[in-house]
Amino acid sequence: MLRLSTLFLRTLRDDPADAEVPSHKLLVRAGYVRRVAPGIYSWLPLGMIVLANVEAVVREEMNAIGAQEVHFPALVPREIFEESGRWTDYGDTLFRLADRKGADYLLAPTHEELFTLLVKGEYSSYKDYPLALYQIQTKYRDEARPRAGILRGREFVMKDSYSFDLDDEGLARSYRAHRDAYERIFTRLGFDYRIVFAVSGAMGGSASEEFLAPAPAGEDTFVQCANCDYAANTEAVEIAAPPADDPARHPAARVYDTPDTPTIEALVACFNALGHDRVYTAADTLKNVVLRTRAPGTRHWELLVVGVPGDRDVDLKRLAGQLEPVEVEQAGPDDLAREPRLVKGYIGPQQLAEWKVRYLVDPLVAEGSAWITGANEEGRHASDVVRGRDFTPDGEIGAVEIRDGDRCARCGGVLEIARGIELGHVFQLGRKYATAFGLTALGPDGKPVTITMGSYGVGVTRAVAALAEQTYDDKGLCWPRAVAPADVHIVATGKDDRVFTEAERIATGLEAVGVRVLYDDRRSVSAGVKFGDAELLGVPTIVVVGRGLADGVVELRDRRTGEREDVPVVDAVGRVAAACR
Repeated sequence: MLRLSTLFLRTLRDDPADAEVPSHKLLVRAGYVRRVAPGIYSWLPLGMIVLANVEAVVREEMNAIGAQEVHFPALVPREIFEESGRWTDYGDTLFRLADRKGADYLLAPTHEELFTLLVKGEYSSYKDYPLALYQIQTKYRDEARPRAGILRGREFVMKDSYSFDLDDEGLARSYRAHRDAYERIFTRLGFDYRIVFAVSGAMGGSASEEFLAPAPAGEDTFVQCANCDYAANTEAVEIAAPPADDPARHPAARVYDTPDTPTIEALVACFNALGHDRVYTAADTLKNVVLRTRAPGTRHWELLVVGVPGDRDVDLKRLAGQLEPVEVEQAGPDDLAREPRLVKGYIGPQQLAEWKVRYLVDPLVAEGSAWITGANEEGRHASDVVRGRDFTPDGEIGAVEIRDGDRCARCGGVLEIARGIELGHVFQLGRKYATAFGLTALGPDGKPVTITMGSYGVGVTRAVAALAEQTYDDKGLCWPRAVAPADVHIVATGKDDRVFTEAERIATGLEAVGVRVLYDDRRSVSAGVKFGDAELLGVPTIVVVGRGLADGVVELRDRRTGEREDVPVVDAVGRVAAACR
């Protein structure tokens, strides 16, 4: 039993000054966590109970699919991450340090390398597989802008698991087992969640899905179809593109003098003033945005031009997710100075291949489509510049910012944009790490087989904050029972000894039948403060023992719905225990 008279807890009436999102404000005010430094938090007793409850659900479901728990060090030698290439790929997000002898180490953000090496050192035969291992451990990432409390921290607890199979069919089965386990985990924890397609990024691999909790404070933007079950992270979303057209259907390209038209708006106004028998809009223009990219481990930046319809903006985050681990950013004046033929405001795709400038287009720039675009000369633009006739891009990449109302590539339905918190991520890694570290097994024919892997993560500390975001109300936290620090919060009010005697009897009786009890037994605290704390702390069931005793009743409150009822005190243990099931 937790007694507030002895519990290490101090609730706060005011929001912390640095808090931006509800979960951050409430977890600090309710005494679950305390800030140590940006992105670094101490966990207090109530917070530790909630965290342990989340871990228990994760552990049970991982064990249920046959995964076995291990534990790796957070401190990892540089050589291991160099062998996989991620010492460089992770860039500034790695915490790097040296020991007293000058040897380089890192605080691990994830542990693919160590899992792979462990299995390589222990297993050698096809008879040893399939295998699934997991750990629940603290990770470290040097976030540039840690914010939102424990939603985006520099130190956090994560469950990471890895499957090891002999072939792709085995990987598909392992992936499905983990995916199903994740559905059970997030359902048991009480989440409203979505499964969305995602990009693999620096993790590598092919199939990739995220589990997101819809919430206004979420840093992930995702898209869901109003007509079918399609959902995707905006970095991975596919939107319906126009059908290919016949290039021969369009007249030959023609160049026009268009002075003082470096913007799309000015260009459209100029063409509409030329007296054509149609009205032009920004959607008729082809915007060519100059970016620069840098491959991991290199110092040299290369130019990349991306073409999108003129009524759309380029989404750099979406591009970065697809190009990762290659860095991408807006090109600056110094970059453009290296290629003076790229005339700012008048860039067209017609000669980019000749100049050996890489050119990618969004799929909205369909094969055979015709555009007004730059003529690569100051003050001049061209009309009827056709893809497949006047220019051929080096490839396609989803580059435009997604809009509400874009069409689903699967069914043509309307796409809706929402925000969410990433809870988990599942990847089919394939053989990237097995190849890097030589993880093989001798097959039945005596020949080596390269193992194929899957990687599956759950943000354990993040799940605590995400649940707070999805369930809080204007009074405070409102935990689902599976993770709450207690099942029932008993509030004894008044100064009468009988109140505390009866509250103690109920608390002891509930504990005896397996109900977890938080008992506010403080005698020198007012009823108003006790009620405020009960609402702030968020235990799902509240029992008030006070003035109602004169009538032989106690009050039973549902914290989430606000419903209240009087319960005969003689039946209180049974009635409350039933409410907590």
